[in-house]
Amino acid sequence: MDQSLAVWILVVLALVTANLPFVVERPFLVLPWAQSGEPARASGLRWVESLVFFCLVVALGYGALLLIGRAFFSGSSAAATVLFLLKLVGFFVVAAVLLGYAGWRDRGCVVKKSFFVRLIEVLVFYGLVGALGFAFEANIGNGFHQTWEFYVVTLSLFLVLGYPGFVFRYLLRNRRINESYPE
Repeated sequence: MDQSLAVWILVVLALVTANLPFVVERPFLVLPWAQSGEPARASGLRWVESLVFFCLVVALGYGALLLIGRAFFSGSSAAATVLFLLKLVGFFVVAAVLLGYAGWRDRGCVVKKSFFVRLIEVLVFYGLVGALGFAFEANIGNGFHQTWEFYVVTLSLFLVLGYPGFVFRYLLRNRRINESYPE
Protein backbone atom coordinates (compact mmCIF):
# COMPACT_ATOMS: atom_id res chain seq x y z
CA MET A 1 0.00 0.00 0.00
CA ASP A 2 1.23 3.46 -0.83
CA GLN A 3 1.92 5.66 2.17
CA SER A 4 -0.13 8.60 0.89
CA LEU A 5 -3.13 6.32 0.23
CA ALA A 6 -2.89 4.93 3.76
CA VAL A 7 -2.76 8.43 5.22
CA TRP A 8 -5.80 9.57 3.25
CA ILE A 9 -7.77 6.48 4.22
CA LEU A 10 -6.99 7.17 7.88
CA VAL A 11 -7.85 10.89 7.62
CA VAL A 12 -11.22 10.20 5.99
CA LEU A 13 -11.94 7.38 8.43
CA ALA A 14 -10.99 9.61 11.37
CA LEU A 15 -13.24 12.40 10.08
CA VAL A 16 -16.21 10.06 9.77
CA THR A 17 -15.71 8.23 13.05
CA ALA A 18 -15.00 11.38 15.06
CA ASN A 19 -18.36 12.85 13.98
CA LEU A 20 -20.40 9.65 14.12
CA PRO A 21 -21.17 9.71 17.88
CA PHE A 22 -22.56 13.23 17.58
CA VAL A 23 -24.63 12.65 14.45
CA VAL A 24 -26.12 9.24 15.31
CA GLU A 25 -28.35 8.87 18.36
CA ARG A 26 -28.05 5.06 18.51
CA PRO A 27 -25.52 3.85 21.06
CA PHE A 28 -22.33 2.25 19.75
CA LEU A 29 -21.08 0.87 23.07
CA VAL A 30 -22.39 -1.58 25.62
CA LEU A 31 -21.89 0.32 28.85
CA PRO A 32 -22.15 -1.05 32.40
CA TRP A 33 -24.62 1.66 33.45
CA ALA A 34 -28.12 2.32 32.14
CA GLN A 35 -28.63 5.21 29.77
CA SER A 36 -31.90 7.07 29.75
CA GLY A 37 -34.45 5.17 27.69
CA GLU A 38 -32.76 1.77 27.98
CA PRO A 39 -34.79 -1.19 29.23
CA ALA A 40 -34.05 -2.46 32.71
CA ARG A 41 -31.45 -5.23 33.04
CA ALA A 42 -29.71 -6.89 35.93
CA SER A 43 -26.66 -4.95 37.09
CA GLY A 44 -24.38 -7.99 37.09
CA LEU A 45 -25.43 -8.87 33.57
CA ARG A 46 -24.66 -5.31 32.42
CA TRP A 47 -21.12 -5.48 33.79
CA VAL A 48 -20.41 -8.89 32.23
CA GLU A 49 -21.88 -7.86 28.88
CA SER A 50 -19.88 -4.61 28.93
CA LEU A 51 -16.66 -6.41 29.83
CA VAL A 52 -17.14 -8.95 27.03
CA PHE A 53 -17.96 -6.15 24.58
CA PHE A 54 -14.84 -4.13 25.39
CA CYS A 55 -12.69 -7.28 25.25
CA LEU A 56 -14.07 -7.88 21.74
CA VAL A 57 -13.28 -4.27 20.77
CA VAL A 58 -9.68 -4.71 21.97
CA ALA A 59 -9.49 -8.04 20.12
CA LEU A 60 -10.74 -6.29 16.97
CA GLY A 61 -7.96 -3.71 17.20
CA TYR A 62 -5.33 -6.38 17.90
CA GLY A 63 -6.71 -8.54 15.10
CA ALA A 64 -6.41 -5.62 12.68
CA LEU A 65 -2.82 -5.19 13.74
CA LEU A 66 -2.11 -8.88 13.15
CA LEU A 67 -4.10 -9.41 9.94
CA ILE A 68 -3.44 -6.12 8.20
CA GLY A 69 -0.12 -5.17 9.74
CA ARG A 70 1.62 -8.44 9.06
CA ALA A 71 0.04 -9.02 5.67
CA PHE A 72 2.36 -8.73 2.74
CA PHE A 73 0.98 -6.21 0.30
CA SER A 74 2.47 -5.93 -3.13
CA GLY A 75 0.83 -3.53 -5.56
CA SER A 76 2.18 -5.46 -8.53
CA SER A 77 0.23 -8.64 -7.74
CA ALA A 78 -3.52 -8.51 -8.29
CA ALA A 79 -4.12 -11.42 -5.92
CA ALA A 80 -2.21 -9.71 -3.09
CA THR A 81 -4.15 -6.49 -3.67
CA VAL A 82 -7.51 -8.28 -3.58
CA LEU A 83 -6.52 -10.22 -0.46
CA PHE A 84 -5.43 -7.03 1.30
CA LEU A 85 -8.66 -5.24 0.34
CA LEU A 86 -10.71 -8.23 1.54
CA LYS A 87 -8.93 -8.10 4.90
CA LEU A 88 -9.63 -4.35 5.11
CA VAL A 89 -13.31 -4.82 4.21
CA GLY A 90 -13.51 -7.69 6.70
CA PHE A 91 -12.19 -5.40 9.44
CA PHE A 92 -14.85 -2.80 8.61
CA VAL A 93 -17.64 -5.38 8.54
CA VAL A 94 -16.64 -6.89 11.88
CA ALA A 95 -16.31 -3.39 13.39
CA ALA A 96 -19.75 -2.40 12.07
CA VAL A 97 -21.36 -5.55 13.46
CA LEU A 98 -19.65 -5.19 16.83
CA LEU A 99 -20.42 -1.49 17.20
CA GLY A 100 -23.96 -1.97 15.92
CA TYR A 101 -24.75 -4.55 18.60
CA ALA A 102 -25.62 -1.98 21.27
CA GLY A 103 -28.12 -0.26 18.99
CA TRP A 104 -29.58 -3.60 17.93
CA ARG A 105 -29.89 -4.69 21.54
CA ASP A 106 -31.86 -1.55 22.41
CA ARG A 107 -34.03 -1.56 19.28
CA GLY A 108 -37.51 -0.23 19.85
CA CYS A 109 -36.25 2.03 22.65
CA VAL A 110 -35.42 5.69 22.37
CA VAL A 111 -32.03 5.92 24.07
CA LYS A 112 -30.72 9.37 24.88
CA LYS A 113 -26.93 9.49 24.95
CA SER A 114 -25.27 11.97 27.26
CA PHE A 115 -22.23 14.01 26.32
CA PHE A 116 -20.08 11.72 28.48
CA VAL A 117 -21.24 8.63 26.56
CA ARG A 118 -20.53 10.39 23.25
CA LEU A 119 -17.05 11.25 24.50
CA ILE A 120 -16.40 7.60 25.41
CA GLU A 121 -17.57 6.59 21.93
CA VAL A 122 -15.18 9.10 20.38
CA LEU A 123 -12.32 7.63 22.44
CA VAL A 124 -13.19 4.07 21.35
CA PHE A 125 -13.29 5.18 17.71
CA TYR A 126 -9.93 6.89 18.24
CA GLY A 127 -8.49 3.62 19.49
CA LEU A 128 -9.86 1.64 16.54
CA VAL A 129 -8.62 4.16 13.96
CA GLY A 130 -5.27 4.24 15.77
CA ALA A 131 -5.02 0.45 15.65
CA LEU A 132 -5.77 0.55 11.94
CA GLY A 133 -3.12 3.26 11.53
CA PHE A 134 -0.53 1.12 13.31
CA ALA A 135 -1.56 -1.81 11.08
CA PHE A 136 -1.03 0.32 7.97
CA GLU A 137 2.32 1.50 9.31
CA ALA A 138 3.45 -2.06 9.99
CA ASN A 139 2.24 -3.12 6.55
CA ILE A 140 4.14 -0.36 4.77
CA GLY A 141 7.39 -0.80 6.67
CA ASN A 142 8.76 -0.85 10.17
CA GLY A 143 6.55 0.38 12.96
CA PHE A 144 7.93 3.13 15.14
CA HIS A 145 7.78 3.37 18.92
CA GLN A 146 5.55 6.25 20.01
CA THR A 147 5.69 8.19 23.27
CA TRP A 148 2.85 9.88 25.11
CA GLU A 149 3.28 13.11 23.13
CA PHE A 150 2.22 11.33 19.93
CA TYR A 151 -0.99 10.10 21.53
CA VAL A 152 -1.83 13.53 22.97
CA VAL A 153 -1.36 15.23 19.61
CA THR A 154 -3.29 12.62 17.63
CA LEU A 155 -6.14 12.61 20.16
CA SER A 156 -6.29 16.40 19.94
CA LEU A 157 -6.44 16.18 16.15
CA PHE A 158 -9.14 13.53 16.37
CA LEU A 159 -11.22 15.76 18.66
CA VAL A 160 -10.77 18.68 16.27
CA LEU A 161 -12.02 16.48 13.43
CA GLY A 162 -15.10 15.75 15.56
CA TYR A 163 -15.90 19.43 16.03
CA PRO A 164 -18.42 19.66 13.13
CA GLY A 165 -20.50 16.88 14.69
CA PHE A 166 -20.31 18.59 18.07
CA VAL A 167 -21.50 21.85 16.52
CA PHE A 168 -24.35 20.05 14.78
CA ARG A 169 -25.48 18.24 17.94
CA TYR A 170 -25.11 20.91 20.60
CA LEU A 171 -25.01 24.31 18.92
CA LEU A 172 -27.01 24.27 15.68
CA ARG A 173 -29.79 21.97 16.80
CA ASN A 174 -30.61 24.04 19.87
CA ARG A 175 -30.56 27.21 17.80
CA ARG A 176 -33.06 25.77 15.28
CA ILE A 177 -35.34 24.62 18.09
CA ASN A 178 -35.21 28.01 19.80
CA GLU A 179 -35.92 29.86 16.53
CA SER A 180 -38.98 27.72 15.78
CA TYR A 181 -40.49 28.43 19.22
CA PRO A 182 -40.19 32.18 19.88
CA GLU A 183 -40.90 33.41 23.36
